[in-house]
Amino acid sequence: QERQKSASNTGAQGPPGTRSPHHLAAAPHLVSTPRSPSPSSPILPGPTILTSRSTPPTPPRSSFHGVVTAAALMDPKSPDDRPEAAAPQPLEWRFAQVFGERGAGEDVQEVDIISAIEFDKSGDHLATGDRGGRVVLFERTDARGNASRTELERQDYSVPRHPEFRYKTEFQSHEPEFDYLKSLEIEEKINKIKWGQTANNALFILSTNDKTIKYWKVQDKKVKRISVMNLDTSQSADNGTTSSSSTSSSRGLPNGGSSEKSYNCANNDLPFPPGGYASLRLPVVVTGQELNPVARCRRVYAHAHDYHINSISNNSDGETFISADDLRINLWNLEINSQSFNIVDVKPANMEDLTEVITCAEFHPTHCNTLAYSSSKGAIRLIDLRQSALCDNHSKLFEEHEAPGSKSFFTEIIASVSDIKFARDGRHILSRDYMTLKLWDLNMDSGPVATFQVHEHLRPKLCDLYENDSIFDKFECCLSGDGHRLATGSYSNLFRVFGCTSGNTEATTLEASRNPMRGVRLLIQQGLQER
Repeated sequence: QERQKSASNTGAQGPPGTRSPHHLAAAPHLVSTPRSPSPSSPILPGPTILTSRSTPPTPPRSSFHGVVTAAALMDPKSPDDRPEAAAPQPLEWRFAQVFGERGAGEDVQEVDIISAIEFDKSGDHLATGDRGGRVVLFERTDARGNASRTELERQDYSVPRHPEFRYKTEFQSHEPEFDYLKSLEIEEKINKIKWGQTANNALFILSTNDKTIKYWKVQDKKVKRISVMNLDTSQSADNGTTSSSSTSSSRGLPNGGSSEKSYNCANNDLPFPPGGYASLRLPVVVTGQELNPVARCRRVYAHAHDYHINSISNNSDGETFISADDLRINLWNLEINSQSFNIVDVKPANMEDLTEVITCAEFHPTHCNTLAYSSSKGAIRLIDLRQSALCDNHSKLFEEHEAPGSKSFFTEIIASVSDIKFARDGRHILSRDYMTLKLWDLNMDSGPVATFQVHEHLRPKLCDLYENDSIFDKFECCLSGDGHRLATGSYSNLFRVFGCTSGNTEATTLEASRNPMRGVRLLIQQGLQER
């Protein structure tokens, strides 16, 4: 038995020249957009895409494979001989793409400033909304699905490329409106964009401004052209008129109209044979092979919010979604736009008794009956739709209590939660207040499991930030697909990336520009100036 055991252990080593397969994880990509304009932070009119990949050390080939072989020979029953978990490697960030970059001396129009941005779940499509009410879609062009087998095998042993996106289409989602009952102008700025579930190769998008939510369907359709015309305009070219082929490519209008001016024999001097034409031919609509993305508004959800909409979130059931304003959360059915159900109402009988407002709301990624919403007091409430029709009572409350004696005038202001995100596994919630990022575990409501300082150097300047209202700025947050890293924005066109796994102390400062690592130098300069 000892000989067999020895032989089996020896065989586990493999031949000396055997290579141990190893693969790098897929590179996450992150899009950053500038926040509200300020003199110290330049405005980029388009999103900046930065990519990252793990950069492990590159020891000699023999020593690397020796480590793998030795690990295979260790006895797992011995605690001292167990291999320690490898510390996560820091990411190397590189500039990938920028869309809508302004030229030298070109002024940025306010309507072109991006106000909302969202990836779909696959990461193959990106949607942006601006203050002009437009939604622009980008699609990924380096997808592995279209590559050949040889290319895929080559990519398995090469450094993964950064994702590349290209412009797909754009459409006008919202127009400026006026509320005559309240004498209030409703601007067209897109507040939020959410992707719906795809079906039949069609993309579905929810977009909202302050008052109205719209449900859009974007699908590639073949271009139709009108052929076999009665008039032979090729002969009229000799008379100085414009000639054209028998196939008309003019853009069609509803009811069979055309965007171009119709022919008139008298005005255009078109030749007419004596006695007219012997026979008339009916025009034929020919469907070509060219595909053109077409956006169509399927539903409009309006007149359900008295206050500005701050959040929309799709449910995992693919049938419902929620919309939230400062005091209420409504539940909608995607196919019914005539009514909604009010599930959360924090409006008091007397508005003078109002102490907090709703700042953000989001559905659980997998449990269709669970959602969370945050408040201006720094609390996150988890509610279960199965408990009652009106969810006045929460099932769990996540709130961090301040230490006695540490409360100040700005404590409640900076504790207001501006954004929350569920992790993909649904186990954790990420929240963002003015100064910190906090990671919460749904099974532990006593406090956050981790707190990350975003711009701690601004704490001594809270009084100045209060004077110019910057302390009320709102920042968003996000998690990577694997849940190992968090990201959020800051001032001066900077954003922070933190590692949130056990033993990962990564804290990177990047700039949303062609030189992302310049953000580290800017942060160092700010620290030296404060000293």
